[in-house]
Amino acid sequence: MTATTIKERPSGADGTVLIVILAVSLCHFINDVMQSLLSAIYPLLKEAYNLDFWQIGVLTMAFQGTASLLQPLIGMYTDRRPLPYSLPFGMASSLVGLVVLAYAHSYTVLVLGAMLIGLGSAIFHPESSRVARLASGGRFGLAQSVFQVGGNFGQAMGPLLAAFIVVPFGQTSVSWFTAGSLVGIIVLWRVGGWYAAHLRDRHGRKMPASLFPPLPRTKVVTALVVLTILTFSKNIYMASLSSYYTFYAIEKFAVSVQQSQVMLFGFLGASAAGLVLGGLFGDRFGPKTVIWFSILGVLPFTLALPYANLFWINVLTVLIGLILSSAFSAIVVFAQELVPGRVGMIAGIFFGLAFGFGGIGAAFLGVLADSKGIEYVFWVCSFLPLLGLLTIFLPNMSRARVR
Repeated sequence: MTATTIKERPSGADGTVLIVILAVSLCHFINDVMQSLLSAIYPLLKEAYNLDFWQIGVLTMAFQGTASLLQPLIGMYTDRRPLPYSLPFGMASSLVGLVVLAYAHSYTVLVLGAMLIGLGSAIFHPESSRVARLASGGRFGLAQSVFQVGGNFGQAMGPLLAAFIVVPFGQTSVSWFTAGSLVGIIVLWRVGGWYAAHLRDRHGRKMPASLFPPLPRTKVVTALVVLTILTFSKNIYMASLSSYYTFYAIEKFAVSVQQSQVMLFGFLGASAAGLVLGGLFGDRFGPKTVIWFSILGVLPFTLALPYANLFWINVLTVLIGLILSSAFSAIVVFAQELVPGRVGMIAGIFFGLAFGFGGIGAAFLGVLADSKGIEYVFWVCSFLPLLGLLTIFLPNMSRARVR
């Protein structure tokens, strides 16, 4: 992926540069494996450091809060001044965070390690999302989905890796995963070279910003608020499962830690598959249709989850992950088309602020679990998809897409 390669391959405007999309997807996989290790080892940390649920929630908030505060700022800056070689530095921050987590000897140091991983996420997501869009050749939903599916598979692998490596070999074995981050740094350095050459190739050429005609400012603001609320509700529900599903399974069904990690893998793996399907259907039927199906379509399954036995809870969490995750790429593409030319800012908001809201929600759910019990948390969260009714306030842009 050098400047010479760029001359031989079509640019993002002329065709889909699949190798670039796959490269950022691979690095998204590596990035999110590192991130998911944090939540995957919560049971281990809870026992080793004698933590309460609210302290588990604060760890999630430290990671997601750092990412959420910085991502929109980084996205807004890079919209004006792109930083092609910032990507490997983001991966390096996550690498350092892993080492800190591996050798932490106090809860304060654990929080510091979580914040370093959050910083890496804040740097990585806006620019890598922009790279995926530039390389999409106009198939924005598919490109975002392929990019996102790498992250979701990384999140899905984290619990399995924790179950079969970290649990048997201890907390210090977390540092072994820095080998993957070194690979990511090398790949992202090459992607940065493609990105820099792409920018030089585009310099001075005016490119179309959007497939859709501009909308009135009030409609754009209303739509962005609705999309943020939808992402907020989705991320809180996802956080309830990713942070507390293992505890719920252990408490209610008396499964082992390793069994609970395998159950979490089923949910996260289904979420990864849902992302790809959501991108494909979003390019075909429009993002609003996918959002309607995803946010409201999952409601019957979330409402049934608190009453399910061990067999059905595995089935329901797979269906919930598959359906609920299908909306994310559609939400991001919809928002980027509402505000053309602000790809980094929008990516920062939806990967950052809304993601951080999920972290704040996770901290609140931890307090709620301490006071009311973990089963009560899952009952409360089962109603969150009702916020999907707000989709009615999104503008209908399908006709504009056809034109």
